[in-house]
Amino acid sequence: MSRARWSEAERQALAATFREVGPGAPTLCEGWRSEDLLAHLVLRETRPWVIALDMTRKPAPSEEPRQSQVSRAASTPGGYAALVDELLGTDGLRPTRFLGDAANLIEFVVHHEDLRRAGDSPRPPRRLPEEMRDAVWKQLALMGRMAARKSPVGVVLVSTSGPRAVVKRGADSVAVVGDPVDLALYLMGRGERAEVEVQGRPDVVAAFTSAMG
Repeated sequence: MSRARWSEAERQALAATFREVGPGAPTLCEGWRSEDLLAHLVLRETRPWVIALDMTRKPAPSEEPRQSQVSRAASTPGGYAALVDELLGTDGLRPTRFLGDAANLIEFVVHHEDLRRAGDSPRPPRRLPEEMRDAVWKQLALMGRMAARKSPVGVVLVSTSGPRAVVKRGADSVAVVGDPVDLALYLMGRGERAEVEVQGRPDVVAAFTSAMG
């Protein structure tokens, strides 16, 4: 089985949604429109050093010196279409493509939902194929441990399809229950649009949700 089986399928689906919404569409990424998100994804894969250089300046969203040049060029229909084509391209050295699902699956799934669930009329959650949901779940353990570092209580992720993963141990714990995609959204700071349930004693839940922001 290809190590990029599901991330490449999600790349195609994400590109289709980018084409559908066009430039200027809202996203769940603060300060970014669709062309900003598209520029980020292309630069992440083709020129990651550009993102690194931008981050040294700690810019406000949409004011990244180099990325904003790419996103401004993509604010026209023609420039936008060309950048979507670049997202789908295979030319040049693209390390994240070599890493496949490990590098791209969560990135593409979450950013796809950043497009789908933004705005005043968010689209409903997708029901991904079971094998794809399993692939997303497998990426959540490491991601969950990183995200839960700031939690003052223990954290258990519970997939609605059955699996559980302890990502932080503690005397008091919460269970975060949801579909793997929604769990990924929650852990990556999209809690307002993630369909999850945080279970536990009220004081423990309050401490957890306050720390997670």
